[in-house]
Amino acid sequence: MNQFDFLQKATIGQYIPADSLLHRIDPRAKIIGFGLLILAVTFSSSGIGVLIGLLAAWIGLLTARIPIQFALKGLIPPLPFLVLIALIQIFLLPKEGEQILFVVGPISIFTANVLNSLLMMLRFCVLILLLSLMTFCISSSELIHGLQQILRPLHRLGIPTMDLVIVIQITLRFLPFLAQSAEKIAKAQASRGAEWGTKNAGFTTRIRQIFPLIIPLFLTSLKRAETMALAMDARAYGFKPYRTSMFEYAFRLRDGVFLLVILFISIAVVSL
Repeated sequence: MNQFDFLQKATIGQYIPADSLLHRIDPRAKIIGFGLLILAVTFSSSGIGVLIGLLAAWIGLLTARIPIQFALKGLIPPLPFLVLIALIQIFLLPKEGEQILFVVGPISIFTANVLNSLLMMLRFCVLILLLSLMTFCISSSELIHGLQQILRPLHRLGIPTMDLVIVIQITLRFLPFLAQSAEKIAKAQASRGAEWGTKNAGFTTRIRQIFPLIIPLFLTSLKRAETMALAMDARAYGFKPYRTSMFEYAFRLRDGVFLLVILFISIAVVSL
């Protein structure tokens, strides 16, 4: 039944409770730290900087006691799209005057395009791992509280920051729901004779398998969104300009040390 394990491949948005040092860090420090590291990897122009970001993600997974194999499963769904983008960059974006690696018929493959494509794929993989690690270590309530505290100065200026926080939270937590719904729909269709899990299936066969999944998944998502809106309305979301929290977090020495370490890593990622 591995062909139905959509939820196992959607790692972004899943919170994994654990008693680790990274889980005990203040949510505000984790949000700021991961945000800095993600920005550093995004704007890094060298492969060494991206590799430093990959090393930081690997150390973070070990510190948070997250299985490496589980985190790597999150790279499987976007991998075909990354490969497609890399091929487009290699074949359709030639750079005149650069060194030619080899020639395929009338098409010249340049060394710079191949290296840039590999760097692009590595960068996206590191970003996915960092974003997954952040959601592994920050619960839904911590995410709301942390963003609410970070955006408090904007709230005092009249900007509806709470709405932005809710949108971000729903976006991250909706991904596991979509994977779970797709898994249920696929199992229901397979029990009624649909083709699923065919070995060595071609591209056309896979499209035929996925296409009947789209409409039920879309309708299920709309129903879930409507139910969520009614539940939020029943709990008075949006009727009070600023919500209070049952638990208050205190910024401690370890949180400051965490931010300093992340800052040094981010500087190294950008500068190298």
